[in-house]
Amino acid sequence: MTPAFAKTQVQAVEQVDLNKYLGQWHEVVRKPLMFQKDCAYNVTANYSLNAKGNVAVDNRCYKADGSMKQSKAEGFVQNAPANSKLKVSFLPKAIRWIPVARGDYWVLKIDQDYQTVLVGEPNKKYLWVLSRDPQPNQAVVDEYLNYAKSLGYDLSDLIYTPYKQQ
Repeated sequence: MTPAFAKTQVQAVEQVDLNKYLGQWHEVVRKPLMFQKDCAYNVTANYSLNAKGNVAVDNRCYKADGSMKQSKAEGFVQNAPANSKLKVSFLPKAIRWIPVARGDYWVLKIDQDYQTVLVGEPNKKYLWVLSRDPQPNQAVVDEYLNYAKSLGYDLSDLIYTPYKQQ
């Protein structure tokens, strides 16, 4: 039997100020993803605006052997001017304009100072807690994870991202 909370609808936050959101975020915890299976530590996401006004995404992580892995993408805002729902494409740059193979990237919870964010998607398959600090206060992380749980996310398979001095 499915718990009642599992049917809870996922809602994005009402408003995201893209200018405050841009910059570097450190992954603190995530649900497993095929495209991140090689990421062993120091996972970051850098966001900026590109010439078209879309969000340029530069994801980086280190593999267990110490080599860096990089993935670039483009995020397309789906609910301007709220800016809390994006579709992100990792297709080659020349064909990203084609509206296929785009993943949902919804801001589900964010603090007023833009220091911690919970990102997920409506089917509850993907989830990240990101922070401006690579090692944020665990009580804050727990607050964001408890919120994800209240939305019906399964947190039994979370991966906590280690950070190493480079």
